[in-house]
Amino acid sequence: MTDSSRSDERYDLGLLFTDGLPDLDDEAGYRGAVAARAAGISYRQLDYWARTQLVEPTVRGAAGSGTQRLYGFRDILVLKLVKRLLDTGISLQQIRTAVEQLRESGVHDLAQTTLMSDGASVYLCTSDDEVIDLVSRGQGVFGIAVGKVLREVETELIDLDASPTADPKDELAARRATRAS
Repeated sequence: MTDSSRSDERYDLGLLFTDGLPDLDDEAGYRGAVAARAAGISYRQLDYWARTQLVEPTVRGAAGSGTQRLYGFRDILVLKLVKRLLDTGISLQQIRTAVEQLRESGVHDLAQTTLMSDGASVYLCTSDDEVIDLVSRGQGVFGIAVGKVLREVETELIDLDASPTADPKDELAARRATRAS
């Protein structure tokens, strides 16, 4: 399968992020603890966002007690974007709207995508002209370059994969074990 046909296939499947992604095995996934660390969030946030369907794992969802969610690269990218938006003071309700808009728009070229916000709403800009237009109207207060975040997630996952993990337990399981002692 060629790179372009693989990209077309991803786009046809309605995936949130398609272009500009590394060529990853769609069956490969990252456990919750790794996804949370790569996105810079707590395991508790990850669990809450999955249960409230803000960002659900696409590789494997939880299917009852004892099963582990597996997050794909795209999922971790969305997690990190959500975290960035929360850090800037955007409400979770507006973030939900922004994530849904991204899904509906079928964005192709993430390297050229910028999420802009005026502190209340989030706007998806796919060209420099859109960013300039938004800023000139006084609406854009800050922007998040999705391509830059994509590279950060790649780097973080490479670093996490390279560093040995002493204990595969996630943060929540570690806390439970500490309380039980």
